[in-house]
Amino acid sequence: MLLTLTNGFLDAHTYIARGHVFANVRTANVIFSAIHVSDRQFSAALAHMWPLLAFIAGMLLASHIKSGRVEQVVPHSLRWTIAIQSVVLAAIGFVPAWVDHNFVTVPISFLAAVQIGLFRKIGDLAYLPVATTGNLMRFMESGYDSLVDKRAEARRPLVVYGTLILAFASGALVGAYATGAWGVHAIWLPAGFLAITLCLFLVEQREWMR
Repeated sequence: MLLTLTNGFLDAHTYIARGHVFANVRTANVIFSAIHVSDRQFSAALAHMWPLLAFIAGMLLASHIKSGRVEQVVPHSLRWTIAIQSVVLAAIGFVPAWVDHNFVTVPISFLAAVQIGLFRKIGDLAYLPVATTGNLMRFMESGYDSLVDKRAEARRPLVVYGTLILAFASGALVGAYATGAWGVHAIWLPAGFLAITLCLFLVEQREWMR
């Protein structure tokens, strides 16, 4: 849930503070790129393309991590992934607003892709931590199954996906307010969310090993 909250925050933050670019949402960047190309604003179109390329690179890294090859070299690679994400976001908070926004949106897009590649399930339920479309679709399907077809097993997915949607929207709302108040430094909040996620992850692993 904290990952989803973080990503809602990041999309609002980068849109407001970093050149109206969605760091996590691929569809929006494709649309904006096409609009700018049609207006012959090629530099603006390129600003939306760099995050897409970073996303591709991030997905490749996530696939490499899931293959187990990274684990042979770097034990507990999932822990390191979350830790690195937190550190990178904290560092980005020191980047002034006048610096080229690509220096911020590109690494965030890369990290978002790694998240999608590595964190796709809550228990046995598939989900996306960086967007709401898929989660909203599954929420409505679960709602129909639960309320119309009276299927008891659909209640848990209904609650889970509803919570995910609420977390993403809440993250975007907090991100908008925080960015308006603190500017580029607001990104330190999601860095903290990821640090908390890492701590919870470590506690859960220790409990499981007992």
